[in-house]
Amino acid sequence: MSEEKKRRPEDDGQDFANAAWSIPSYLLAGMAIYGGAGWLLDRWLGLSALFPIGVVVGVVLAAYLVYRKYGR
Repeated sequence: MSEEKKRRPEDDGQDFANAAWSIPSYLLAGMAIYGGAGWLLDRWLGLSALFPIGVVVGVVLAAYLVYRKYGR
């Protein structure tokens, strides 16, 4: 048998820790990036609705990425 990666019981804790840090990071980054883009568009266009829309779109897209990575 070759030296392939084998699942070890101690790796399960590391996988959980990686997911526990990356899921909130995805959500915060989505809110920051799309919320920031909405804020910039608000300032540029003189509107007031694009910032909250950007934050919501960022959370939805981040949740979709989390689902794609960890939900299967």
